[in-house]
Amino acid sequence: MNKMLIVSAMIAAAPFAAQAGADFVEGDKIFGGDAELGATLTTGNTETASIKGRLDMKHELGNWENQYLFEALYKEDTGEVTGKRYFGLIQGDYKLSDTRYLFVNANHEIDPFTGFDSTSTLSSGYGYKFIDDGKTLFNVEVGPGYKYKRLDTESAALVGYDVEDSWVAHGVANFETEISESAKFRQMFVADYGESFAGRSETSITANIVGALAMKFAVIVRYNDSPLDDKESTDTETNMTLLYAF
Repeated sequence: MNKMLIVSAMIAAAPFAAQAGADFVEGDKIFGGDAELGATLTTGNTETASIKGRLDMKHELGNWENQYLFEALYKEDTGEVTGKRYFGLIQGDYKLSDTRYLFVNANHEIDPFTGFDSTSTLSSGYGYKFIDDGKTLFNVEVGPGYKYKRLDTESAALVGYDVEDSWVAHGVANFETEISESAKFRQMFVADYGESFAGRSETSITANIVGALAMKFAVIVRYNDSPLDDKESTDTETNMTLLYAF
């Protein structure tokens, strides 16, 4: 718990909040974002349901560029829950120049299908935008962090402890570009390396339909090189969602 207090001090001076972009908030607004929703329902011989929701909000406040991200995923197959995941992220970027910034990030994930009740990560460090020309953005973030994972009751009974925590090296590589006037491509990698390695890759294409409404296709791969004994090291998620920008 002392470690958690130490790392909390890393973010105490920061406004809540993230990932810097070419036009962090489009136009003259200081607040904006987008909401995603996708669902699949099957009835008859096979009964399945899948729902994916995401809310990504951005806020400019002086030299701060802030992001608030919330995601939810739910899957059910013939009355049995086969997937459930909730994720929240708050990050604040303090601009040092047009290309350099300091970041502070806090995120929390609930995914009972990994054997953990929850996973929390706090990190801070330095970010640099190698390309930021209004159409293409490539930026990298690196810094120290702290990861705290609480096992569920069943997993804790098997391994003999209920908490895993460690200091980690946190890194992000983010590339996004306009591939046409109405379509955008994004590739992001997030990695935490400490006593184990955990990484996430998100590849997406967003295509405008009409006005503020767009269609988004995304493939997300999560990797953990030290999963619990009865769990897989790699999870893959493929989504097709509607996106509304505001």
